[in-house]
Amino acid sequence: MTSSSSTGPVLVTGGAGFIGSRLARRLLILGFKVRVLDTLSPQVHGPVPHGIEWLAAEPVEFLRGSVTCRTDWERALEGVGYVAHLAAETGTGQSMYEVARYNEVNSQGTALLFDVLAQQRRRSVRRIVLTSSRSVYGEGRYRCRRCGFDPIYPSARGAEQLSAHKWEPQCSECSDALIAMPTREVDAARPASIYAATKYAQEELVRIGSESLGIGYTIFRLQNVYGEGQSLKNPYTGILSIFSTKVRRGLELPLFEDGEETRDFVHVDDVVEALTLGLTSAKCADTVINVGSGVATSVRAVSLALSAAFGREPKLRVTGQYRVGDIRHNVADITRLRDLLGFLPRVSLADGLARFASWVNTQPLPLDLLDRANQELQARNLMGG
Repeated sequence: MTSSSSTGPVLVTGGAGFIGSRLARRLLILGFKVRVLDTLSPQVHGPVPHGIEWLAAEPVEFLRGSVTCRTDWERALEGVGYVAHLAAETGTGQSMYEVARYNEVNSQGTALLFDVLAQQRRRSVRRIVLTSSRSVYGEGRYRCRRCGFDPIYPSARGAEQLSAHKWEPQCSECSDALIAMPTREVDAARPASIYAATKYAQEELVRIGSESLGIGYTIFRLQNVYGEGQSLKNPYTGILSIFSTKVRRGLELPLFEDGEETRDFVHVDDVVEALTLGLTSAKCADTVINVGSGVATSVRAVSLALSAAFGREPKLRVTGQYRVGDIRHNVADITRLRDLLGFLPRVSLADGLARFASWVNTQPLPLDLLDRANQELQARNLMGG
């Protein structure tokens, strides 16, 4: 890919969001024309959209519209050379009771993209990059120390197991707790939530649609992305943004399960670099690539580190609560990211949290909406403990 006008602009769907806005500005710096399609969802940006002033300040073409609308897609795709498809509804818990909305935006919105592309007589799109999620793996890859089985792909933890506070996935042969391993792109996909199912559907639509139309593609399975610019208003996703509000208000941080569940936290700048390489590399990957730090961090540990980044004494409370559809552990094997794109994440968790906390302290203090979000889950028997 070159910055020549002959390639057409880069379309970034969800380009006013957390990752999309940083990607759009990165592409502008590199000399590309950028077109943004975004709904400016109140759940993300607030009732009065906030944090989008850059859209007027930068030479970006902004279209307010939805990926669920054919005419919006037709308008957005006109003359475009490359598509970074980031627009999606996110939130594991919320997806379990707003099933149709998640399916419409994520699955059907992506299907509509390829429907429009297939109808075009003169197709200008040459490459598509999709942001998917590590959630498509479900519990991911494990091994059993006693039986020697490796890999094992355990099923989602059921309500009976969770209500007994047996948090770790268990071996079906010996019932021992399994050992979590870094998950590879070739490992089995076993979505455990509606959100994960819609992301996996997106992946298959992009893979099959791109191959049938002769379009290059790269699918990025993102781990837990955090950093400056993250929505502080959305109580359904982003544990660090949710907890940052509680820290600033001097409230306890409620740790689900026993607080020892692990996540792979990756800074948004590293994610944007990977996406940029996916768009600009001379040879298109035409495959799935994990994007994470490759380091597993417990929720307890990251909560302590976050409190320290704000200069506050930690106030942690292990609740024993659980959400249907949550996974226990996740950490990415990022070998393919290194081998295909020549890139490894550069921002350490300590540095990233310091930067995040410094930025958060410049923002208006939002309402703490986590309890309300949890009540919605409890009312539908999707949360226990």
